[in-house]
Order: sequence, then structure tokens, then C-alpha cells
Amino acid sequence: MADLFEKCVQWKDYDSAREAGLYPYFNPIQETTGTEVVIGGKTLLMVGSNNYLGLTTDPRVKEAAIEAVKRFGTSCSGSRFLSGTLRLHEELEEKLAAFLKKESALVYSTGFQTNQGTIAPLLGRDDRVFIDRGDHASILDGVDLGAGERKRFRHNDMADLERVLTAAGTGRKGGKLIVVDGVFSMEGDLSPLPKVAELAKTFGARLMVDDAHGVGVLGANGRGTCEHFGVEDKVDLVMTTFSKSFASLGGVIAGPKKVMEWVKHRSRALIFSAAMTPAAVGACLKSLEIIQTEPERRARLHAITTRMRTAFREMGFDTGTSESPIIPLIVGDDIRTFLFWRGLYDAGLFANPVISPATAPGQQLIRTSYMATHTDAQLDRVLEIVRKVGTELELIGPNAHKRPLGRMWGRGNSPEEERA
Repeated sequence: MADLFEKCVQWKDYDSAREAGLYPYFNPIQETTGTEVVIGGKTLLMVGSNNYLGLTTDPRVKEAAIEAVKRFGTSCSGSRFLSGTLRLHEELEEKLAAFLKKESALVYSTGFQTNQGTIAPLLGRDDRVFIDRGDHASILDGVDLGAGERKRFRHNDMADLERVLTAAGTGRKGGKLIVVDGVFSMEGDLSPLPKVAELAKTFGARLMVDDAHGVGVLGANGRGTCEHFGVEDKVDLVMTTFSKSFASLGGVIAGPKKVMEWVKHRSRALIFSAAMTPAAVGACLKSLEIIQTEPERRARLHAITTRMRTAFREMGFDTGTSESPIIPLIVGDDIRTFLFWRGLYDAGLFANPVISPATAPGQQLIRTSYMATHTDAQLDRVLEIVRKVGTELELIGPNAHKRPLGRMWGRGNSPEEERA
């Protein structure tokens, strides 16, 4: 009889990376100022965070969290469905609904749960859902937990979306839902929302946008990708998380009031999870206020993004089709990606190595991301380090070569690769 734990004992995927000193994950941060972190007693510049507006260390946001704890304690000690709803949660939902220009909003304890807990109860047995191959894992899991039929289309390929919508037919019983990321989290590119919305209308589908990396960053008022493209009235459901621009933890789904009522009473992720902590809600409320009243933060972030993307391209790096503060340095190979990460880390730069299935094979990359609070001197240092390490590894410069070295270790297909 097989031992359930045998596969764990035999699992060796990361052994070679550890032996080579190239294992990049679960590095414990000892201290942080936002743009700098201390790991193992060493100070590093942080260009691997989603703290886009730099609000996680803002004194006003910290004070709001503290005041919420003083008023409500450290935990709600219950689910929203039963004893865990505070007036503070409702205040946040009301303000977010108004901000996102929707009738109603519902907040969850994490962004992952928001997608899971919204999509699953919306999908009945006869319904179909259409998702971009680059969509976040929480969207995939929400779809898998629902009863509907899943259809996937090539990343940002509107001809392919039209093809799968056409193939699904119009005479079948059941509804249709299209779900896309507004900003894709690894490559930093945007979904072509005007065309997605046009196809949704043509084929009678509802449209949901996961704008975790867009709200607070894009749009004249910070309302995200939908505002950026001018399609807010054409998008049925907008989701965002609080762990990026909102300097907190949690997530929100906003849309028609009757839909929010349905989700509120049928979402297992909401009903069977403890509510957002008072501190998280307090921080989120203050961050929302700052997002609405300090547009100069977005202006600074956009200036930084343009500067860094231009500089990397001039060095010779492929930054893909990024249009956001997420700027990938595409390497295209596991081993070089990990060697690049290690070189940057040793030189004092914290960035994130990304390999498949988080990105497509051949698109392995170093994910860099920026904050409105990065100083010009810090950005100069980032460019200096990236140029030096990239040249030493022959990723850029006259001796740059593109021949793949292969995988850092032998890995079997992940669940995401299997279901692709």
C-alpha cells in the first residue's frame, strides 16, 4: 500500500537550485522602509513589491490601522455571514462602490478568495466561462470550483476570443461570462478591454475584470484599467485587491446590487472565512482616501515607469509589451533567470525570478516593479546594478547570447500546465 507522503519525500524539484545557492523563494524580510528591505542583515533595494503607491509605510495609513485596532480589537473572530461584520466593513464597501462607479461592493479577506468566491457561485451547470490563458491562478480556481464549462483563449488574442465565443454558439441554455486580468501580473501588459467589451456585448456575455494591479495605478482618478480605456460602463464586475495600491490585505468585487446579494449568500469563500481584520479595513479606508486626493503619486509612478522601461530597452533588454509599473526583463531560460536573480541579489537588488507555469515557456523573466516613493538616486542604482550584472552574464551587450541553458531542475507538469 502506497504511503500518502511518499511523493513528498521523493520530491526533489528544488534540490539542485539549493545546492547551487540559487533558491530564490521564501526569503524572510527582517525590516522594511518600503523601497529598501533588510534580509539576513543585508540592505537591498526593493524592486519586487506590489506596493505601487508606497503606502505600506505611510504614517497616516499605519495610524488608521492602529485606530481601528483600538476601536474594534485585533480580530472580528467570525465570518461576515454571522458575527464578523463590522460597520467598518460596510463603510469600506459603500466607499469602494462609489469609487468604482458600481451599485454595490463586497469585501473579502484576501484577493484570492475574492476571485474564487465570486466566480464559483455565478457559474451554474449550463453556463460557460471564457478566460485568458494569462489569467491569475485565483480565477482558474474559481472557475474549477464552479459548475460551468470552461473555455480558454490565447493571451490577449481577440481573434481567438471571438473564435471560442462563436464556437460556443448562441442558442444554448445558460449564460456566458468573460473574465480577464486588467493588468497581467507577470508581464505587466494590459488586456485590450475595449475589444473584450465589444465582443462581450456582441455575444451576450457578462464581463468581469480582475484589476488587482490596475486600481490605484491607472486612470485619471486611479479607478484602474477600465477607467484608463474608458469602458467602466461596459464592464459588469470589477475586482481588485488591497495588498497592492491599498497597502492592506483583502479584496473587493463590485457590480450590480442583486448580483452582490447573490454572491454574498452563496459564496463559500466569504461565508466560511473570517472577516477582514479591523486593522486591514482601517488601512484600506485611509489608502482609498489618499488614492482619491493625491493624484501626484500616480504621476510620479508613471514617470518612474517610463524612465525605467526606456532605460532597460536602451540597454538591450526585452521588456515585452509592459504598459504598467510591472516591467519584466525577459531572459527566456530557467538557468539564466536564476543566475541573473542571484547576481542582482548579491549586488543589493531584490527582484523576482519568474519561470513557467507563472509565465509561458521561453518567457522566463526577472519581474521588476516600482513604487511612487522610489527616489531618483535609488533608480540610478537599480539601473547600474542591472546593467552590470546583465553584461557579466552576457544577457546584454556585444557578447549577448540567447541559446537556452535549460531548466534549473527537472520538473513535472504543474496543474496549470496540465490544464492549459
